[in-house]
Amino acid sequence: MTDAAALAGLNPDRTALVVIDVQEAFRPAIDGFDRVVERSVRAIKGAVALGLPVVVTEQYPQGLGETVPEILAALPEGTERHPKTVFSSARARGFHLKGRDQVVLVGIEAHVCVQGTALDLLRQGLAVHVAGDAVGSRTAEDREAGLTRVARAGALVGTTEGILLELLGDADSPHFKTIQELIR
Repeated sequence: MTDAAALAGLNPDRTALVVIDVQEAFRPAIDGFDRVVERSVRAIKGAVALGLPVVVTEQYPQGLGETVPEILAALPEGTERHPKTVFSSARARGFHLKGRDQVVLVGIEAHVCVQGTALDLLRQGLAVHVAGDAVGSRTAEDREAGLTRVARAGALVGTTEGILLELLGDADSPHFKTIQELIR
C-alpha cells in the first residue's frame, strides 16, 4: 500500500481490529496493563459497533493463559482465538483479516508481537494503524522502541479515541452516541 493510500484514512468497510496476546500471565508484568486492557476493550466495543471484524491471538496459551476476562466479555459471540507460538500474529495458524486491507492493532508486547505483526502486515501491503494507548510492554523503553520502529516502517500510531472517531467519520453517524460513550 502506498503512503498516500495509508494516509487516506480508515474506512470501516476495509478495516479489521487485531487484539494481540492480552493474556493473564502478562497482567503482573506489563507496565500499564490495566490501561492496555481498558483501551483494548474500548477498541473492541467500537469495532463491534462499527461492524469491523475482530481477530484475537494468544501467545502459547497453555503456558501464558487465555485472553483476560475483560477482553473476552467484550468480544462478539463466536470470536475465534488463534493460539500461536510465533511472535507475529500474522503468521498464526488460521489468522485472516476477512478481506480487509486496513488493520488496527492493540495488545502486548509492543516491541515483540505487536511489532512483528505490524511489520509482517506492512510487508503484505496493508495499511497498519497501531492504537498506542492500547499497546504495552514490560518497560516503557520497550514500548517506545516498538512504537517507534513500526512508525518508521510505515505504520500510523494513534490512540483508540482518534482511531474510533476516524472510523466513525461523521458526528451524524447513527453510531456516534455509542462511540461517544466509549471515549468519555
